[in-house]
Parts: sequence; structure tokens; C-alpha cells
Amino acid sequence: MSENAADIVPLEKRKLRACLLCGLIKTQNQFRKDGCDNCEDVLHLKGRSARVLECTSPNFSGCIAMMQPERSWVARWQRIDKFTKGLYAIKVLGKLPEEIQEELEDRGIKYQPRDGSIQD
Repeated sequence: MSENAADIVPLEKRKLRACLLCGLIKTQNQFRKDGCDNCEDVLHLKGRSARVLECTSPNFSGCIAMMQPERSWVARWQRIDKFTKGLYAIKVLGKLPEEIQEELEDRGIKYQPRDGSIQD
């Protein structure tokens, strides 16, 4: 099945937000309608406007258009090479709420804020 670029990259410039867990950039409406393509099983954003506002941020810098995650050294460097194709923020300001961080920890998922506060 061939993917249309309009299905992957947000075309509307207003209300863009980045996922605080993976950095995927979508519009607020796209997150509410479809959830996060990478983190939906953990964050449960689909259909939940308040949750979208908690787990995404409108404050991000830089972006990477990743279309071949398995072949991209930039994707490996940004730790997004296992994620779906799309537009990703380089840095996302903000952190997930404490209760979500605890849930991630309980599931064995190491949360690293994407704001540059933790260096590898």
C-alpha cells in the first residue's frame, strides 16, 4: 500500500504540536483523531483532547522529515530510527506528567525528555 505524503506530513501550519515521548509532529486535530503513530498504546491520545494537550507540546525546535527510518543515520542519532515515517522535532520543550512517567516506568519504558536536559 502506497502512502500519500499528505497522510504523513501535516500540511496545516497552525496548531502544530510534537509528541513529548517520540517527537512526532502533527496538528492538534491529527493527534486527537488518530493518536500518536508511535506511542498510542502507551499515551492513549486518540479522541482525548485533554490528553493531547498534556502529552504534546506546541514548543519545539528544528524538524526532520524521516521517510526511510531504517536507512537514516540522522534517525539513529535522534533515536527515532524505530519509529514510523513522518516529521519529527529535534527538541521538544516540556515533560510528560508524573503519572504518565510512572506508568512508562512500570511498563519498563525508559522516558527521556526530548528537551535536551538529559545527555546520552
